[in-house]
Amino acid sequence: MVEKKRFGSYREVLDFLFSSLPMYQRTGSAAYKIDLEVTHTMDAYFHHPHNKYPSIHIAGTNGKGSVSHMLASVLQEAGLKTGLYTSPHLKDFRERIKINGDLIPKKYVIDFINDNFSFLSKIKPSFFEMTAAMAFQYFSEEQVDIAIIETGLGGRLDSTNIIHPVCSVITNIGLDHTQFLGKSLHEIAHEKAGIIKDHTPLVVGKSQPETEPVFRKAAISHKSNIFFADQHIDIPYSMFAPNGNQVFTVHKDQKPFLSNLETDLAGTYQRENTATVIQVIDILKDQYRVDEHVLRKGLKNVIRNTGLHGRWEVINQHPLTVCDTGHNVEAFRWILPQLKNTPYKKLHVVIGFVNDKHYREILEMLPKDAHYYFTQSNIPRALPAELLLQEAEKSGLSGMVVKPVSLAVKTAHKQADRYDLIFIGGSTFVVAEAMY
Repeated sequence: MVEKKRFGSYREVLDFLFSSLPMYQRTGSAAYKIDLEVTHTMDAYFHHPHNKYPSIHIAGTNGKGSVSHMLASVLQEAGLKTGLYTSPHLKDFRERIKINGDLIPKKYVIDFINDNFSFLSKIKPSFFEMTAAMAFQYFSEEQVDIAIIETGLGGRLDSTNIIHPVCSVITNIGLDHTQFLGKSLHEIAHEKAGIIKDHTPLVVGKSQPETEPVFRKAAISHKSNIFFADQHIDIPYSMFAPNGNQVFTVHKDQKPFLSNLETDLAGTYQRENTATVIQVIDILKDQYRVDEHVLRKGLKNVIRNTGLHGRWEVINQHPLTVCDTGHNVEAFRWILPQLKNTPYKKLHVVIGFVNDKHYREILEMLPKDAHYYFTQSNIPRALPAELLLQEAEKSGLSGMVVKPVSLAVKTAHKQADRYDLIFIGGSTFVVAEAMY
């Protein structure tokens, strides 16, 4: 019999979570499961808490975090007690589990681990399996009106894929996590399509020739209505208001729909995510009483309502310093044009990657005239900065190795002029260490 253990502090619990449970963000493939056996065991142990409230399930390669937070903000403005489960976190583990923007209390995290320590020790869940179970249980006990649930990796085998949502959302498909999900967009789409449920509407954010047939076939087999957001909602451009908010003009089915729609999220890639959110809300608006006023207010106050950070976030003005958690080729196809269109004298880039990303392709895309500070985050999966420098030089980039991330940021600030631009990115973990 496993002895019950008691943790006396939040710090002790975090040490247990991060060191004892296999954690994909830190160790990669060691934490990836090939079935949902442990998830179902935990679900039965907690008496299926996810069945006690409606949910929206969100998968995709890029944008699922932004879409999750945007939807949560809108539903909060509709007066709903809204649970939000996302990953990874930037600073505090509790960012993963929120209700109406408030982090899960430290005491709840401590009590959850203490009360269930013997069970957890026996079945040995991964970090993500345990966290998903904690979120489902917390939302149930707090009697949320609805929960936004973001997948961690993939869809079909993701620990969240036991829920039966009122709407399934797949933002887009890109070549990420190919060692687990497949080497082609077609294969990855099959994994993401695993979240589609019977008679449940499906919103796909982006139409792609390689993936659209996969989603249409899956939707037919599940008797689910399918909506491709970009085939109905068009946001061709955006402007920026004096307060820094991004302003959209939205067309629906080729007709004017919403003018001067604001969001406090500054990344131009949010146009695509906003279209996805509008499509989801269009399906659910009557059920959850979301009118145009609520939609506008929710999109305008995403950061305030939910605490979303790290998406084209300005952390300093002089020199202008921007962080973005985008970490794959598709993300950089949005980031780089926005960098190019931002005024500056000289561009400084603090960058680091994890070792299982397609970083060589990203290096080929990066501007050759910037000065680079190659760094690495404090996790086992981090790509060594020295190796990154070697690969970057092959792509015609020049700079220096500076570790840790905090020192790389300080060095960039020392070398930058007041009117230069510093961009920090390549990895969620680099951004996290730069911001905190």
